[in-house]
Amino acid sequence: MTPSELDRFLARIGLPEPPTRNFTGLAQLQRAQRLAIPFESLDIQLGRGISLDPDMVFDKIVTRSRGGYCFEQNQLQLRALRSLGFDARPLLGRVWLFAGDMIPPQTHCLNLVTLDGDQHIADAGFGTHLAPPLKLGDQDPVVTPNGLKHRIRPDARWGWMVECDRGLGFSALYSFTLDPVETADLAMANHWTSTWPESRFVKNVIASIILPHGMASLMNRHYSRQNKSGAVNSDITSIAQLQLRLSLVFGINLERSEVEALKLF
Repeated sequence: MTPSELDRFLARIGLPEPPTRNFTGLAQLQRAQRLAIPFESLDIQLGRGISLDPDMVFDKIVTRSRGGYCFEQNQLQLRALRSLGFDARPLLGRVWLFAGDMIPPQTHCLNLVTLDGDQHIADAGFGTHLAPPLKLGDQDPVVTPNGLKHRIRPDARWGWMVECDRGLGFSALYSFTLDPVETADLAMANHWTSTWPESRFVKNVIASIILPHGMASLMNRHYSRQNKSGAVNSDITSIAQLQLRLSLVFGINLERSEVEALKLF
């Protein structure tokens, strides 16, 4: 990022000054991004596809105040981290949360950040949870403000496994290896995720946003707002209601014709 772009990105996520180049600064940057920028894949349903061109990602998320999914969110995070002087590179992972009995492909993007010789994962693009940066080799759970526990552990087959305890014991979110990831690898994974007919992002309208003590999510017409004390669920019943909910809760401002193009009604 240019200095001007970095300033605009920090303003977009509500940070008045650059974070420090340490773990505290990394965690501050990630939390601010998750609170300010929604996770969403609406451009797939709108027929626009998901571009990973850096200028287009910046224009979409920063200039036009939209959101994005993992490939967009973590590309933006990676560019900001590097501009701030962090040692960071991309990784690819397999999402086990919705996998069922199948072995999932590598369709999740995250970042590896090295601080004083220690390696941490930073992930601003996992839409169902707010996980803080996690240190490789440290298996102590980290509790987030919504009461969830996250941990990372080595896995003999899959490299590293990120797990979450939502009150019923730890279960797998995603795994990853430390293998080098090139631009072409990200492009291939993004293309598959955004075009394969059975992809959950192709089949569903998805949006979520992290809240100070929980999160709000949209899956097609179903809306949920969660915190550590429970969840409130409802179904959206009209185009006007959907347009208003996208704007007021997720900060996604679409024209009525765009909301109609989502084909939920």
